Amino acid sequence: MKKIASWMKDNGPQGDIVLGTRCRLARNLQGIPFPEGASRDDLRTVLQQAQEVLPHLQDLGGFAYFEMGTMDTLDRQVLVEEHLVSPSHTQNPQHKAVIINDAANVSIMVNEEDHLRIQVLKPGLQLAEAWRKATEIDDRFEAHLDYAFDMQSGYLTCCPTNAGTALRASVMFHLPALRRLNKVQEVLGAVSKFGLTVRGLYGEGSDARGNVFQLSNQITLGQSEEETIEHLARFTDQILHSERQAREYLLEEDRRLATEDWLFRSYGILRNARIITSQEAMELLSDLKLGVDLGVIEYRDPELLKQLMVQIRSAHLQKMMGQALPVQERDRLRASLIRDALNGNA
Repeated sequence: MKKIASWMKDNGPQGDIVLGTRCRLARNLQGIPFPEGASRDDLRTVLQQAQEVLPHLQDLGGFAYFEMGTMDTLDRQVLVEEHLVSPSHTQNPQHKAVIINDAANVSIMVNEEDHLRIQVLKPGLQLAEAWRKATEIDDRFEAHLDYAFDMQSGYLTCCPTNAGTALRASVMFHLPALRRLNKVQEVLGAVSKFGLTVRGLYGEGSDARGNVFQLSNQITLGQSEEETIEHLARFTDQILHSERQAREYLLEEDRRLATEDWLFRSYGILRNARIITSQEAMELLSDLKLGVDLGVIEYRDPELLKQLMVQIRSAHLQKMMGQALPVQERDRLRASLIRDALNGNA
């Protein structure tokens, strides 16, 4: 089976609630139109210049270059499921590429919405660490490429809302207790007033599958990168506090039995189901993770559980089997994989 990206299977600070942290920098090359308006020759020039920087990155973790157009559909979708490329980067893949490090926690998308999108992913809550790594990689590129930069507007980007620092920092939360108590909207609903936005599992336009929500900054102009990170960190602390309060509430004496019944029912379905959809599996695994994190359900290897939440996704399942599979066969295989993992780790 393909090795899961380290940031998705490893544990990190506040890992019971924060699944991961990401910092992404958008950069464009001076004198070359943005990808949407670029010619094929322009796009090939960007690919070539990005490749030329590759040798200068190797001491930062070993990097490999992949042309999106030469990858099969399943391989591209696996990268989406591991958040190493955006869904849009797999569409019309010609003249697009991705550079990925050995640990699969750093990726540079080439010719996505911008010429370069440098992103660093860390397990748990590690905003400052992700930002430092992204800056280090960005410095290597900037030492060899001429970025499009304006003293007034900062880094120039295809979408004006990304100009300035062009930094998007995000925190991926697992919020099953708030969801159970119908408090998610109350806790997350007002963040847009403070220059933040909430998205689902795969970012903009996606749903919060498995009770996973992404909180990220919207403002990139008029504040420094450090201010952006600090602002996001403050709201992250508030959300962590709210989820922990909700978990404590579910375990209060008059609610504990109902909470245990709900979590063990989910566990029972996972251990016995013969077919299961991706969406149902993510919801039930979310319940199981909560049960393990609360100490209600014993599970010897919590990191294996986190890895399982990745392996049951459609592209990973099909990649494991080495071929595309019809939906019903994926549902059968997913249920079998979950049963084997849980019954062997109970």
